[in-house]
Amino acid sequence: MRHRKHHGSLGLPTGHRRALLANMATALLTHGRIETTEAKARAVRPYVEKLITLAKRGDLHARRQALAKLRHRPIVDHLFGDVASACSDRAGGYTRMVKTGFRAGDAAPMAIIELVDGIETTVEETTEV
Repeated sequence: MRHRKHHGSLGLPTGHRRALLANMATALLTHGRIETTEAKARAVRPYVEKLITLAKRGDLHARRQALAKLRHRPIVDHLFGDVASACSDRAGGYTRMVKTGFRAGDAAPMAIIELVDGIETTVEETTEV
């Protein structure tokens, strides 16, 4: 039986979907807000919320778990430093999704997903990986 096994596959193979979510989470943590399709915004929202919860825990194991998901050390450092301290008094709901209408090319429903107010995102782009 497949009871309670459903998750949004986004029409992608597992490896592609995991890479997409990691890249979208990295972009969201870097820029503070991204515009994407509504389905992708709904998929990346719990992914980012769990990463922020890991960052609030702040121990070495949580940092390694976040690094395994994001694979980009400056973003993980920013997550555990700035974002975690900004969210320390918040019990959840670190992201906000705002529907913005439909894309002109294929009429896909679009949305903006952003980190809530009080979370500053200023990450310098580096070429180091």
